[in-house]
Amino acid sequence: MLVAGLTGGIGSGKSAASACFSALGIPVIDADLVARQVVEPGSEALLKIAAHFGQDVIRPDGTLDRAALRRIVFDKERERNWLEALLHPLIRDSILDALEQFDVDGHPYAVLASPLLLETDQHLLVNKVVVVDVPESVQIERTMQRDGVEEAQVRQILAAQMTRDERLSHADFVLDNGGSQGQLTAAIEALHPQLLALAAQEDGQDG
Repeated sequence: MLVAGLTGGIGSGKSAASACFSALGIPVIDADLVARQVVEPGSEALLKIAAHFGQDVIRPDGTLDRAALRRIVFDKERERNWLEALLHPLIRDSILDALEQFDVDGHPYAVLASPLLLETDQHLLVNKVVVVDVPESVQIERTMQRDGVEEAQVRQILAAQMTRDERLSHADFVLDNGGSQGQLTAAIEALHPQLLALAAQEDGQDG
């Protein structure tokens, strides 16, 4: 089964693009959602995080306080590396399980939507890379509106992410999301047949 990796910087519109693929009947794995599932209350990963970072990163309801954890690891490389070494293999295994099920179910292709697709080994799980692209100014504006944060904080996040040019250099397909939702939908509806054709090729080679 062909797997298309969908990625983009903060505020680029990955969620909107994912929804378009879902509307076309294509299964979408949201790596952010998987990342939340592996640290649900009672999970071994959450127990290890609490033991390592302390109870300050656990909310009163027993869930992970992602904002508190982010503040700790954001500029501490050693702590961030520890966290990634714990979580990335768990996330990868969950993604692989989902992809295997979609293949069994007979879907022509699936989409793996991940903000860290190219920064982690998740890119090894995909056949093609689709980048949702917008100018940096649009990223900043949308993120400020969506999250209610200051421009300086958004710029700090952007600085920690892969640059726009580097991300585009890895793209097999680029979705320009600088316009309206309708334009993004049309772009994905035009891309869909191309991915179906590639999926058919992939299936023919496997056969």
